[in-house]
Amino acid sequence: MILWGVLATGANAADPQPYVTDLVSTGQGDLDTALKASSDLLALQSTQAVGPFALAGRVRDEYDRLRTALESCGYYDGTVHIVLSRPKAGGQATPTPAQPTAPGAQADDDAAVLNSPSINGKSQDLANWIANVPKGEKIEARVSVDTGPLYHLGLITLKDDKTGQPPKLTPAQMKALGLVTGQPAIAQTVLGGGGQLLDALRESGHALARVEKPTAYLRPETRTLDIVYPVTPGPMLNIGNISLDGLQKVHPSFIRRRLTVQEGQLYQPSKIEEARQNLTDLGVFSSVGVKDGSSKAVDGTMPLDFSFREGKRHAVGAEAGYSTDLGARAGVNWTHFNLLGNAERLRLVALVTGLGGSAQQGLGYDVYADFSKPDFLQRNQNLSARIEGLRQLFWSYRQTALLVRGGVARPLARNWNGNFGLAAEQESIEQFGVTRDYTILSVPVSTTFDNTGVGNPIEPATHGMRLSLGVTPSLSLGTKGEGTSFFAVMNASASTYFDLTHLGISRPGRSILAFRGTIGSIQGASTWNIPPDQRMYAGGSATVRGYRWQGVGPQYGNTRYAIGGTSIDAGSVEYRQRILHSFGMALFADAGQVGESSMPFDGTLRVGTGAGVRYYTPIGPVRLDVAVPVNRAPQGDKWDLYIGLGEAF
Repeated sequence: MILWGVLATGANAADPQPYVTDLVSTGQGDLDTALKASSDLLALQSTQAVGPFALAGRVRDEYDRLRTALESCGYYDGTVHIVLSRPKAGGQATPTPAQPTAPGAQADDDAAVLNSPSINGKSQDLANWIANVPKGEKIEARVSVDTGPLYHLGLITLKDDKTGQPPKLTPAQMKALGLVTGQPAIAQTVLGGGGQLLDALRESGHALARVEKPTAYLRPETRTLDIVYPVTPGPMLNIGNISLDGLQKVHPSFIRRRLTVQEGQLYQPSKIEEARQNLTDLGVFSSVGVKDGSSKAVDGTMPLDFSFREGKRHAVGAEAGYSTDLGARAGVNWTHFNLLGNAERLRLVALVTGLGGSAQQGLGYDVYADFSKPDFLQRNQNLSARIEGLRQLFWSYRQTALLVRGGVARPLARNWNGNFGLAAEQESIEQFGVTRDYTILSVPVSTTFDNTGVGNPIEPATHGMRLSLGVTPSLSLGTKGEGTSFFAVMNASASTYFDLTHLGISRPGRSILAFRGTIGSIQGASTWNIPPDQRMYAGGSATVRGYRWQGVGPQYGNTRYAIGGTSIDAGSVEYRQRILHSFGMALFADAGQVGESSMPFDGTLRVGTGAGVRYYTPIGPVRLDVAVPVNRAPQGDKWDLYIGLGEAF
């Protein structure tokens, strides 16, 4: 009769049976995280609802899953409690026992179990109790744990499987294990120690080292866990034969010269990965892989197999930008990768410039070809060359020019790079109604420092510093009685970035203070003896926002014609804030001046302020800034808008 009552009631039960899980916090963040990650009741409550009997099985499995989570955190005497209840049937009550207390009371006890508002998760009647819940009623599963005492590590033993004796390890390798007697017996720490030891052994040349999963021995009387690690160091090996697979257009001889690891060098995974990444950075491969070339030592060495997949050799792109001072610029580019088989790159660009800018008098163009060759004459020394045709119709002057320049760049020290070049320019410049022709020869020399850790110039920096120092001795050969002048352009710029997470007021990378400073001087000639395009100007996103390009500095009367100067100094401070995942904002203030003296800090100081928004894409942020001048110059812009890819600095 009782069974019939159960089946009759269960016929109206929900299938699947909805439920909600209440996992009671232990007050320990790491343990709560482990319990939540292990709980099927919690993870599957909304995505995989099941019928009464399957749900009862899920509850029973939950005990083992949570006990495993407790043990992984060092609690080997912990207890898991699960109580299911029907809040609509009177809330939680004392759970019914898993077994009846007296044989004569079997029928009454079964009926009490089925009608009880709660039940212990270990009860044999759990499935029938769930089946007895009316359709449409949600069950609550309350899960809690008693952790019991925390176990600690006891004896830690390392054993070489081949000899049965402790392996001979250096103090540094033992330290890499990171385990000491008395520390909490947390599974992740114990297993991680084995991985760290394996890394240390391989980094010491033991390419065939093995560190197996440890065996643990529980000591309840002392509440400790003894650990035995099977460790086989194997022989110390050098790098053997290096094979290159998958090369098609790239010359193998170039790759072998480029490799930073060589045969006979000590086998070290970090150095091997460095070499792989270095080849990836060439930009001609879609993927570069490396693996051990053998499962055993070959003549006391470990061969390496590098595998390559070459990328597409040609790419077509478009570029565009806009600011209210320089107007719109738009164009196309075409790139040929691996031009001659040694990772050379040829890039052709054609741009239309000056559309609608307040500093422009009409449309111009910028057409150029860039050529770059890595490892020119020696490793890590790169050659670059450009030939460029240029026409710019600024209010300050109209320029038509042909430029040829080339140079080499190479690392000088950690984070330092040096550049040396030669440049020649033939130009015609119209200023104030007079046209002059110039031939300019120059020798630009510069050095840069960058410890921001950002390889992509479009990606925003969040820490570190960038520094650039340059000097360009130049010889100007004028025509039509302009004579010859010799001058040297000297400039320096620096930017630094501070993450407010160091003050404890934001998450890493979300709130950044950025600072920029620029200073420059031209020595050897006065303003009017220097070609107009070689003089110093300020205004725009590169120096003082809120003022158009060439809008800061000496002006011709009260017109918008800029004369230019022989010194410059400018500074910026910017607050950048990420909002949600893909958006951000910025507040900034810029100040700068251009003087007719060769000593900086001369002239009229101009200040601009503004704000902007950011949209973060996979290749970098799209920037939109609006700036206004604080002390506007005569004929100056009332505001300026800047749109571009990447931050202003």
